[in-house]
Amino acid sequence: MTGTAINILMLGLPAFLSGAFFLSSGSTPQIPRAQLMPRLPIVIAFGLVLITWYVLYKTPFGLRLRSVGENPEAADAAGVRVARMRYAGVLLSGVLAGLGGAYLSIGQSSLFTRNMTSGRGFIALAALIFGKWRPVQTMLACLLFGFADAMTIQMQGVAKLPSGEDIPVQFIQMIPYVLTIIVLAGFIGQSRAPKALGTAYQKER
Repeated sequence: MTGTAINILMLGLPAFLSGAFFLSSGSTPQIPRAQLMPRLPIVIAFGLVLITWYVLYKTPFGLRLRSVGENPEAADAAGVRVARMRYAGVLLSGVLAGLGGAYLSIGQSSLFTRNMTSGRGFIALAALIFGKWRPVQTMLACLLFGFADAMTIQMQGVAKLPSGEDIPVQFIQMIPYVLTIIVLAGFIGQSRAPKALGTAYQKER
């Protein structure tokens, strides 16, 4: 089965499971607010940032993982299994992204709906670039974008035009994305990605 076919199946899987378990393909039943744990995800998020920093910069595994991203040829010459380490990195990043998606659907919205990310994935990539590919700096960038997102909620119905009319909601909702464009335009030249990022490595025989 090709990758495209797998992607097509995965796109329809959440709606299929929602319809099978909850008799609704649009969204899952909302979790009662009393059963939510709003503080626990925050503690987990900050804890994972510290754990990620420690693993990347203080352990042999982190050194090998960074080496296969920067110079896979040198890592291979040192005895590191490049393909294995890269697969491990992809799997770990997938786990972390899955935790973020779980919080979005359980902690913040308390239900699953279509297109619920609303472009947050692109903002996350911008935060990674703005944070110069480092865990702590990326966390601070995420806090900046999160603050902008929270401001859009607080400004709706409050911000006024000079004429006294409310600013259209669409313009307020643009704030996080405009901030993303400004940040990328101003700082992308100062951020350097791993040299071998996105480059397939073929072991020499």
